[in-house]
Amino acid sequence: MPLPKPPTKRADMLSADAYVNQPKPAKKSSKGTKRTAEVQATPAAPAPVLELVKPARTERAAPPVVAEKEVAATPVASAPASAKSKPTAGASTRKRKPTDTGPAKLFVLDTNVLLHDPMSLYRFEEHDIYLPMITLEELDGHKKGMTEVARNARQVSRELDALATDAGQHRQLDPMAGIPLAKNGHIEAGGKLYFQTTAMAVQLPMGLPQGKADNQILGVVQALRNQHPGREVVLVSKDINMRIKARAMGLPAEDYFNDKTLEDGDLLYTGVLPLPADFWERHAKGMESWTQGGQTFYRVSGPMVPALMVNQFVYLEAPGVSPWYGKVTEITGKHAVLKTVKDYTNPKNGVWGVTARNREQNFALNLLMDPECDFVTLTGSAGTGKTLMTLAAALSQVLDDRRYTEVIVTRVTVPVGEDIGFLPGTEEEKMSPWMGALDDNLEVLARSDNSAGEWGRAATNELVRSKIKIKSMNFMRGRTFLNKFVIIDEAQNLTPKQMKTLITRAGPGTKIICMGNLAQIDTPYLTEGSSGLTYAVDKFKGWPHSGHVMLARGERSRLADFASEVL
Repeated sequence: MPLPKPPTKRADMLSADAYVNQPKPAKKSSKGTKRTAEVQATPAAPAPVLELVKPARTERAAPPVVAEKEVAATPVASAPASAKSKPTAGASTRKRKPTDTGPAKLFVLDTNVLLHDPMSLYRFEEHDIYLPMITLEELDGHKKGMTEVARNARQVSRELDALATDAGQHRQLDPMAGIPLAKNGHIEAGGKLYFQTTAMAVQLPMGLPQGKADNQILGVVQALRNQHPGREVVLVSKDINMRIKARAMGLPAEDYFNDKTLEDGDLLYTGVLPLPADFWERHAKGMESWTQGGQTFYRVSGPMVPALMVNQFVYLEAPGVSPWYGKVTEITGKHAVLKTVKDYTNPKNGVWGVTARNREQNFALNLLMDPECDFVTLTGSAGTGKTLMTLAAALSQVLDDRRYTEVIVTRVTVPVGEDIGFLPGTEEEKMSPWMGALDDNLEVLARSDNSAGEWGRAATNELVRSKIKIKSMNFMRGRTFLNKFVIIDEAQNLTPKQMKTLITRAGPGTKIICMGNLAQIDTPYLTEGSSGLTYAVDKFKGWPHSGHVMLARGERSRLADFASEVL
């Protein structure tokens, strides 16, 4: 097919006529002779220079309002009376199918939403945002310090300052008319930002203190609903008690859901897919197989190929037939390549004396020992063997294979109960109370070697200790790990931002393992859907150099297994 004419100027866009009026491709007639249709393309006019185009906003008149209410609302006007003809969506801000058309909503943001996600201003699609003055006051009170909340408060202040200033003429925009949220390049935000500029006549129920910040925001929501009866005014807050008070007053309130990777933790990618009993019969057409490096490869095509992901484990277990375990290594178009996995349940393939006891542990050891897999995530309940297998794989590749230079272990220092105060000593001595799981598993690995004797085990412990470094997460910023085996324990207590900080520390030849139990989250304001571990599993699935396994069965003891089920 002939290509359209190239642009005549630099940074020009091709016009639509250049694509529409192209010569038709030659077709073959029924007799086998070629028949050409010469279509003369009209010359395209010079195209305009490429520039940033903001999405058009279609305005629609608001529903009729009684004249008396309009007059009464004039001194309080801080939000638009017009509405946009676009589909409505809730505060979850996820892209949903448009259900109906109507006025755009007006979301009143609580301070904790901005402190939780500094970019939440741009997450409400075509809807408008309203910020009460007390919200700005609370932001000013949180901006000092080096904590995550203080950094978020400063970032929100910078975003608001950039929105409220006209960068072209260096003058302040009119907040009464609304500030387009897309003016800084966030074209996904089609709404406007409004600030509270005048005092509002607030009538709160008896018993609610007038000076409390939460109650003032509730009063603003109530006043806006009286001022704009044709629009839906919704409070967005991460505070559960504030949402309860709002609903008790008859005000609509929603949680902020944009931080959640998944709505339900049960929908998380498991990394393991069972195959149907007739898999080989349905995919036998055109199948190829070959052996390389002691492993068998299969290239298949069929209805299940679109459901597969790279580095996903598949298995086929049927009564009376020996089980088959494999891993997806490549997906090209309609074809997928499967290969058999190494059997780590066999004692001759043990890793530092550790053998897999079930199917998922076998899959996990295949990922941990794979040099082509740079990022591995392991989830599962207590006693599934996450730490033991990871530590055994780390020591095997550091001391035996010399693939990595040392093991770096870190974790979030979030206590389960009351804090015991400051800990004395150096960085590693302060972290040692948090590394009880590491010491327990090192003891198990050292006890498995009975041939060296007492002196040999003591020497082995000293050697192992010299290759394991315990680091605090507070000092990870700016570091780069070269040829290191990094273990992040209790990763379910990490926020997505902290997870990004840790993973981006990886240099050439570094392997990162994230372990955690999503049922044991101790960090406040984190859930299974918003945890950094869930975020990493969802974002990395399908990447050729990462893998994930959800360990299902506990192998610690019958007491621990029964307790995890009934307690």
